[in-house]
Amino acid sequence: MTSVFSEGTMFSRMFKPVGKTLPGHPAFYSGAAAGKRVVFGISGMGKTNAAHAATILLGKFSPSGIVNFGIGGAYPSSGLKVGDIAVAEKEVYADEGVVLKDGLHSFEITGIPLLKVRGRKYFNEFPADKRLSRLALKASGTGVPCKSGVFLTVSACTGTGKRAVELVEKFGPLCENMEGAAVAHICRIYGIPFVEIRGISNIVGDRDMKKWDVELAAENCQKAVLQFLEALGS
Repeated sequence: MTSVFSEGTMFSRMFKPVGKTLPGHPAFYSGAAAGKRVVFGISGMGKTNAAHAATILLGKFSPSGIVNFGIGGAYPSSGLKVGDIAVAEKEVYADEGVVLKDGLHSFEITGIPLLKVRGRKYFNEFPADKRLSRLALKASGTGVPCKSGVFLTVSACTGTGKRAVELVEKFGPLCENMEGAAVAHICRIYGIPFVEIRGISNIVGDRDMKKWDVELAAENCQKAVLQFLEALGS
């Protein structure tokens, strides 16, 4: 799954469209990659679109796992550079919870989890599949620098250095995006393994798109996903 077409052009060229895409609905493509049947979905931006697409994907195609991928912004403290690859250890809803005088608190302060599965409560954090994420890190690191760590899902992209510092101090993250936690959340509901791979398009701080390279980030990320799919069969 990606959020927008430009993040998955390799897959849309390789695969054939599945059915008719309705306005406001995700688009799906199907084909073979690395000897495996793969369904590629384009959800649209944001958490609601991502959760909607993931739910349809699971119900219609019954996949053995979901790989969420695309571009992301790396925090300055991560050591990542534009074009590098990041693999999620866990996803965090970074700007949802309760705002008090001392700032934002997670849903844990309410005692009400977003999800409870087999006695485990999930508030703002949803883990990626450990085995598959290690495999993705190993496979992706054969081409460009690659790190694993905490991913933040935000409702509004970070566009100031001040906000970037605040998020780093609170979460110690590698990078941010706008969909990952929602996809991880849906996968946890249905007991489906979740992996997330991001190509770094920019360094988070005062917004300056002249320093971004979306095309390089998307290209490297798609190559990393293909390397991961190949490694699954080795």
